[in-house]
Amino acid sequence: MTKDIPVGAGAGLVAALLFGVLLKATTLAILLYLLAPLPILIVGLGWSHRAALASVVSGALALALFVSPYLGLAFAAYLALPAWWLAYLALLGRSNADGTIEWYPTGRLLAWVAGTAALAFIAIAVIASPDYDTFRAQLTSMSRRVVQVQVQRGRIPPPAQTAPLNEAQSGNTDRPAESNAPQPQDGAQTGEKTDDLASEVADALATVAPAIAAQGLTILFTFYLWAAARIVQISGRLLRPWPDLPSTVMPRAALLVFAAALTLAMVPGYPGALGIALIGAFSAAFALQGLAAFHDRSRGRPGRFALLAGLYVLLFLTQGVAMLALILFGIADTALDRRRPKPRGDA
Repeated sequence: MTKDIPVGAGAGLVAALLFGVLLKATTLAILLYLLAPLPILIVGLGWSHRAALASVVSGALALALFVSPYLGLAFAAYLALPAWWLAYLALLGRSNADGTIEWYPTGRLLAWVAGTAALAFIAIAVIASPDYDTFRAQLTSMSRRVVQVQVQRGRIPPPAQTAPLNEAQSGNTDRPAESNAPQPQDGAQTGEKTDDLASEVADALATVAPAIAAQGLTILFTFYLWAAARIVQISGRLLRPWPDLPSTVMPRAALLVFAAALTLAMVPGYPGALGIALIGAFSAAFALQGLAAFHDRSRGRPGRFALLAGLYVLLFLTQGVAMLALILFGIADTALDRRRPKPRGDA
């Protein structure tokens, strides 16, 4: 296995380079940054988990020595270690009495993807701001800027101003001075209402930000794992047979984790943020399972292609609103576990 270490170290340097170009803050740099976990996953799935761990060490050390220790730590906690862990789980297997190998179930792997995404978000948050109040203030500030941009673009309508203020702006000077006197106060109250509304929306957005971030990271990690496995499979180095993805079903323990996350979200500080992140991450995982269940249950049915195409078009047109239905479908699929046995086939 020692011959895999140099391969892993080289992949780690490539991943560190892709991660480090984010400092350029260009569109191309962001696109390259999004590819950073792939080299680690590829060596982990095609060579060994030791090679992936060597990637973590070499990439983190390179960034720490040549850029900054903080960047090396962020690389390891946010992308490198999660990629190694998922590659390690994907290749877990145990031998049966008949000599066959029972590989780690894709449903359990999907649950771990969600949990890993939530932990990775909290890890990078703690690294960036060890004090939770500072972290929360930063989230609120960013959320307020987002709200202001949406108001300026007209996507969020500002509150309607009061009638006296409108009359004052239209230049109505026929009214007595006494009736015009309260108008500045009304304008000030309207401005205060606008500020209060922006603060409330920004505060709500900052509260759910960990869930949104972990949800996106869960989908990205799932895509990374699938893409890396496909690349390794094409090269002929994939150590496990390609799984039947539509039959993916998370264990019922995932429901217990989801319920515990709802309770944990009420706790102040980073524990509460972890609960919110777990809610978002497992919501994405349940949605992916709902999508897999739709693929599974449509197998062998006439017009399957039209059904699947219609589902994806609906997801695109509703801009994720239909995702809620997929989440509920995935939760019910996990709770009931009534998938009928079907012959193995492609998705």
